[in-house]
Amino acid sequence: MNLLNISGSPHVHSDESTKKIMWRVNMALVPALLVAIAYFGINALLVSLISVASCVLFQWLIEKYIMKVPTTICDGSAVVTGLLLAFNVPATVDMMWIVIIGALVAIGVAKMAFGGLGKNPFNPAIVGRIFLLISFPVQMTTWPQVGGLFPMDFDVATGATPLGAFKEGALPEGVTFMDAFLGHIGGSLGEVSAIAILIGACYLLWKKIISWHIPVAFIGTAFIFSGILWLVDPASYMDPLMTILTGGIMLGACFMATDMVTTPMAKSGQLLFGFGCGLLTIIIRNWGAYPEGVSFAILLMNCVTPLINRWCKPQRFAC
Repeated sequence: MNLLNISGSPHVHSDESTKKIMWRVNMALVPALLVAIAYFGINALLVSLISVASCVLFQWLIEKYIMKVPTTICDGSAVVTGLLLAFNVPATVDMMWIVIIGALVAIGVAKMAFGGLGKNPFNPAIVGRIFLLISFPVQMTTWPQVGGLFPMDFDVATGATPLGAFKEGALPEGVTFMDAFLGHIGGSLGEVSAIAILIGACYLLWKKIISWHIPVAFIGTAFIFSGILWLVDPASYMDPLMTILTGGIMLGACFMATDMVTTPMAKSGQLLFGFGCGLLTIIIRNWGAYPEGVSFAILLMNCVTPLINRWCKPQRFAC
């Protein structure tokens, strides 16, 4: 009996390739990286370089010495994981060694343990981030304050993020919608600037790497649900616009929830996936122990992606 070996998803008949897609995603992440360097200084660049180098190295070592298969580090997927992992941690000096551990978990546990790109059921960067958050809660919630453009001080002062401050009672004084939109707020190094994330997302939409379904459903659900809560009790719940501009909603909706490997195939399933991510994010933010819930929401929805695929099947073009 002859057995056919089928490669990992996605299975698409076009001129695109995994390598092209991954490197275009890397290009889309550049605006957010530049903003992070501009606001957090050299630390943001160091964290990003260490994260990317660690992910590439661990993938090469696992493929060469454990799996003993041809290396795939040139396809850019490990670089994407490294950048997204870096974007989900604070830009502080003592994060350097922690990021290496996160890279090992993201690549070794969440990706290569399942067979590599296309076979992983969970987004590797999110798994790495959640592992670090649970294992090193103090370091992962010690946020540097945004300085002036291109700060050179390695010991950046720390402060609360808008979400953390609101969890304790109120937003930090002076935080405006424009601050959140441009990125002049505290937080993980890649999530602070909504405009930089949107520029990258527009590039991916233009190149048809992602579709609008998950980002719109994710952000729209979070906005509507948080808006209802805010209308009921403005003193206890955050303004819906500030809700989607702060924390990881924009980054998660545009770059991590849209991972084609770990999300539903059909457009209707993607809408349902985005709705679940938005709803869970607001629930965790308001009634959970953590002020942020994006990573947990996406990971939980990754778990139900196979069920969504069974319910919302893509259109068949042949019998």
